[in-house]
Amino acid sequence: MYKRYFKRVLDIIVGVVTLIVLLPLFLIVGILIYTSSKGSIFYSQERIGKNGELFNLHKFRSMYVNKGFSVNKQVYKNDKNVTKIGSFIRRFKIDELAQIINVIKGDMSIVGPRPVLPAVEEHFNEDALHRLKVRPGLTGLSQVNGNIHLPWKERWVFDKKYVENISFINDIKIIFKTFAVVLLGEEKFKK
Repeated sequence: MYKRYFKRVLDIIVGVVTLIVLLPLFLIVGILIYTSSKGSIFYSQERIGKNGELFNLHKFRSMYVNKGFSVNKQVYKNDKNVTKIGSFIRRFKIDELAQIINVIKGDMSIVGPRPVLPAVEEHFNEDALHRLKVRPGLTGLSQVNGNIHLPWKERWVFDKKYVENISFINDIKIIFKTFAVVLLGEEKFKK
């Protein structure tokens, strides 16, 4: 019942409330991005969603606009393409909060496997295919268990585990653990 109906209703309610509550933060971040480097405040990129459908994921821009840089690679701490404000908003996951719009629209959920670039799909194994059964999330089980410090195959095991065990309680646990990851840093949660 939760997976089929209430999860989406909660996504909409939590998404709208979060957008209203965080609007002052969004305005401050937008001004800082706009005044610190050239380019748009937001960054959009095509990602794979539920049932393999593509959608445009939104983020606050954290990198310099650089036509020679490939955004199809993982960006790590201290990358020279990341702006000063970008380092801060990435560290505290503020750049991801723009995806509240994706949650409200129905492209994403609050909790679910993180959406990946279309180029990653060619590397999917059997575990990774499970992620396509649900909406991708702002946060997920692999994000609170090592995230970018994990190889893809390990992330996909977490994604499969999440999809097979969706429940209100599990989503709440992941949300609370996400706050810990944001405050303490991802490296503290490496497996």
